[in-house]
Amino acid sequence: MYKQVIRPLLFRFDPEQVHHWSFKAIGLVYRLGLGPLVTKRFRKQDKRLEREVFGLTFPNPVGLAAGFDKDARLFRELSGLGFGFIEIGTLTPKPQEGNPKKRLFRLKADQAIINRMGFNNQGVDLAAERLKVPHGVLVGGNIGKNKITPNERAVSDYLYCLKILYPLVDYFVVNVSSPNTPGLRELQDKAPLTELLNTLKTAGKAHAKAHSTKEKPILLKIAPDLSDAQLQDIIEIISSTGTDGVIATNTTLSREGLVSEPELCGETGGLSGRPLERRSTEVIRFLYENSKGAFPIIGVGGIHSPEDALEKLDAGASLVQLWTGFVYEGPSLVRRINEALLKRMDR
Repeated sequence: MYKQVIRPLLFRFDPEQVHHWSFKAIGLVYRLGLGPLVTKRFRKQDKRLEREVFGLTFPNPVGLAAGFDKDARLFRELSGLGFGFIEIGTLTPKPQEGNPKKRLFRLKADQAIINRMGFNNQGVDLAAERLKVPHGVLVGGNIGKNKITPNERAVSDYLYCLKILYPLVDYFVVNVSSPNTPGLRELQDKAPLTELLNTLKTAGKAHAKAHSTKEKPILLKIAPDLSDAQLQDIIEIISSTGTDGVIATNTTLSREGLVSEPELCGETGGLSGRPLERRSTEVIRFLYENSKGAFPIIGVGGIHSPEDALEKLDAGASLVQLWTGFVYEGPSLVRRINEALLKRMDR
């Protein structure tokens, strides 16, 4: 029904506006008391789907990537669609509007999206207030820096977000790979990235002690546009800093192989969706093979089918995340992936 009726209707309107409408609709469904019906329809519950990764127990390996619920407004309801975990953000210390609209574009012929949102969010403090309500959802906190913060002071932005969210989320993701904040990707260079991750790991140990809790995992989200030499640097940095894992990958600046209208393909921003599937899997495989499986990898990028998800898991990912595939395929994709995993186990 989603692909035949709902998606064609939604795709007639501006994608950012549709995103806001969808949030209101999902919220209304739960306020009307229909949440249990949604959960029954989309959640696949089976102990065999559980995954133990960086010290956390995931009820299933399919998560929602950052960027969908930036401000932790709907993470409980979204988890009811069958996701094993929800990643909020990217959050910054101060609220910011992001880049001027229009900034979100559908490339329907490519089953892709270009976005140049620019870390639009209401600020980490407001998200923290929403997370204080007991919820039982496994939540990751994706953190970044404000646009106005120069790179030489970026560490302070990440430290502030880490401090505010530390008692409230289950793991952290350091986002230095978005192409939509000027200069941000420069933080992926070896020296600044090593300093940033070392500082955050040290701060994390102190926060864990202060809150009398175990240390929260810190992951690094990387771009798909890195060379093999740069990926090798990432492996060395993860090892030397004790970072707990990698999310591969963020959106790409490449426009190779697109068939959509040239004016759409020429829009600036990060490309996600089907065209990213092959490259993100290549990055996962490179990291896994060259590190000899030394750290967990969350695979994201171009997952539009159960087969896409299984390919990333086979390449070395421990978990996967959806974003653009969720938009194009609908919430049934989560259940279909989990069912495919169970069928494989049965065989």
